[in-house]
Amino acid sequence: MPAPAAAITVRALTADDLSAVVAIDAELEGRSRRVYFQRRLESALHAPALHVQWAAVDAQGLAGYVLARVMRGEFGHQRASLRLEAVGVRPALRQHGVGRQLLQALNSYAQRHDIQEIRTAAAWNNHAMLAWFDKMGFHLAGGLVLECSLDDARARAARDSVPAGSDAAPEQREIDYGSRAGNDFEQLARDRADVRAMAPSDLHEIVRVDRSITGRDRSAYISAQLDEAMDDSAIRVSLCARCDGAVVGYLMARADLGDFGRTEPVAVIDTLGVDREYAGRGVGRALLSQLFANLEALRVERVETAISPTDARLLAFLARNGFTPAQRLAFVRDVA
Repeated sequence: MPAPAAAITVRALTADDLSAVVAIDAELEGRSRRVYFQRRLESALHAPALHVQWAAVDAQGLAGYVLARVMRGEFGHQRASLRLEAVGVRPALRQHGVGRQLLQALNSYAQRHDIQEIRTAAAWNNHAMLAWFDKMGFHLAGGLVLECSLDDARARAARDSVPAGSDAAPEQREIDYGSRAGNDFEQLARDRADVRAMAPSDLHEIVRVDRSITGRDRSAYISAQLDEAMDDSAIRVSLCARCDGAVVGYLMARADLGDFGRTEPVAVIDTLGVDREYAGRGVGRALLSQLFANLEALRVERVETAISPTDARLLAFLARNGFTPAQRLAFVRDVA
């Protein structure tokens, strides 16, 4: 007989739980995602204020787990939230309330830390996960999940790199991926701004640009993101853009390696901003181009983001740069 939910205790997930987490996940997904979970646990050790990870334990050991991340201000969200990234329960204990206990632990953490909602996303055809979200009180969020494949972005970059006045039709232009410039992404980035990886010394300038856009001081959030970027460059691929010797734009992104049924690595853009004085000068495009170039080296072939449907300017910008609706749905649950 499976152990009843009453026999379960919830505690913080630790590095010693890694193998058990991977084993439970492999039973659910049919493949091992050890690297994904190892990086998630390491990120939590480096930046504990940004991660919430719980373990459900019974007499046999790990019964389930939940991984979430603290979000404060991504793409204009005014409310602090937890992003639910992964949850798993030992198969013999499904339907015994273990997942509910783990979610309640997240909810209690959120209450203690003035976090108002729990957000997540999943593929529209992951019926088991969608049914669980429904049972746990999630509902469709107002956000749109958009994506862009690097194949499409390459073709777009090649078209845009053709000199003005060229009479070649777009479909007739040969793309030389072995050119001295490296690739079309890097060429476009260099043409518009000096784009490079974020460094700790960029913090104050990034905060200045962000404050000019949002009207709020998000220095603590940006500092935490920057610290994480320095601790694990294989996961975070955040960038800043300079013009005239000053930071005029930034892009915060990360490489997600498999949360909620993703079968391939994907980069997720958390936030993107350009100094108002440099709007319309291609800075945002340069940041995206450099991101795409960096992702090629990491063998990541798709970029994803979630934004508000009311942010018309950002929607238009992303559409111009090849982003289209993803086959994933965004969900939210109020903290009660």
